[in-house]
Amino acid sequence: MKQLLETKHVSGLGFGLALLAMSANAGEESVIYTMDNLASANHVLVFQREADGQLTSVGNVATGGRGAGAGLSSQGSVLLSRDGQWLFVCNVGSDEISVFATSSGGLQLVDRVSSGGRMPVSLALHRNVLYVLNAGGGVGDKDNVTAFLFAGGGLVALPGSTRALSGDNTGPAQVSFTPDGNSLIVTERLTSLIDTFTLGDDGLATSHKTFPSAGTTPFGFAVGRNDRIFVSEATGVPGGSSASSYMLSEAGDLELISGPVATEQNAACWLILSHDGRFAYTANAASGSISGFRAEPDGALSLLQPNGVNAAIGVGSHPVDMAESHDGRFLFALANGNGTLAAFHATGSGALEPLGSASGIPTSAAGLAAR
Repeated sequence: MKQLLETKHVSGLGFGLALLAMSANAGEESVIYTMDNLASANHVLVFQREADGQLTSVGNVATGGRGAGAGLSSQGSVLLSRDGQWLFVCNVGSDEISVFATSSGGLQLVDRVSSGGRMPVSLALHRNVLYVLNAGGGVGDKDNVTAFLFAGGGLVALPGSTRALSGDNTGPAQVSFTPDGNSLIVTERLTSLIDTFTLGDDGLATSHKTFPSAGTTPFGFAVGRNDRIFVSEATGVPGGSSASSYMLSEAGDLELISGPVATEQNAACWLILSHDGRFAYTANAASGSISGFRAEPDGALSLLQPNGVNAAIGVGSHPVDMAESHDGRFLFALANGNGTLAAFHATGSGALEPLGSASGIPTSAAGLAAR
């Protein structure tokens, strides 16, 4: 998809710019972001990562919008641009997206726009096109994806970009681009379907296809090299959650490569892929654990540990969103059951070595992005 050119001037915003001064340089690979997702007023929570992986809270900054007041059944509600210069946040309670500029001075709120629907729960960015996943069917509206042009710190809705999912109440969990920006993927929890959209050079979807998930309740996913898609499957059967991998064709068709491969754990909802593409990890919310998978060059998945436990966070911890540091040395897991942000050293074998955690995070917290 070609880069689109359009600008939006943001100097005349009708709300004050928020600035969080902090000791960490937000443009460097030492900062982790989540949001408290409070219904009264949403805030970005900022943590500094030390060289040894230890985490320190360095404050928070208001998004200007409202959160849901409870954890989200989605992945990708907080998104950092590839260059680390921009942070995008879903305000689920006020149906808005907030945009922050990151700098050595901290975070600066530079724009806030309507999400193009209700309940924005996930974000995807490719070059200067941002897609938002709206889960509005659960509150009487429509589930959809809507695109925005991003330039100069501002978001402008792309006319005619809104596309419906398979229905009005699908429980959509995540939206993401393929690396080349030519396709968009969405998982639907309640229908156990995976949507694919092929995109034109103008950023608009030219086709929409749906495919049954190999396992029930597809949730978080990651897109790897050669358009391979790795999907977590929460399922409802004790010990029955799983992960599967697919190949996506240029025409937007999905072909199963591997799965469902059991995690031997419960509620594998969130999934990330290591930066080198060798390992996939699922956060098992109901088991308080993280499972690791080896991702072979052909996309096949195999469990690293027979019992599915690469890292035990604790009973009731409810690990949700995960993120890996820019250099791939550390993995972070947001555990909103016990209000912590856990840090792990990610080894070359895929093992996760615990490094401690930061505490005091609201149980409503959601989303995670790291540098």
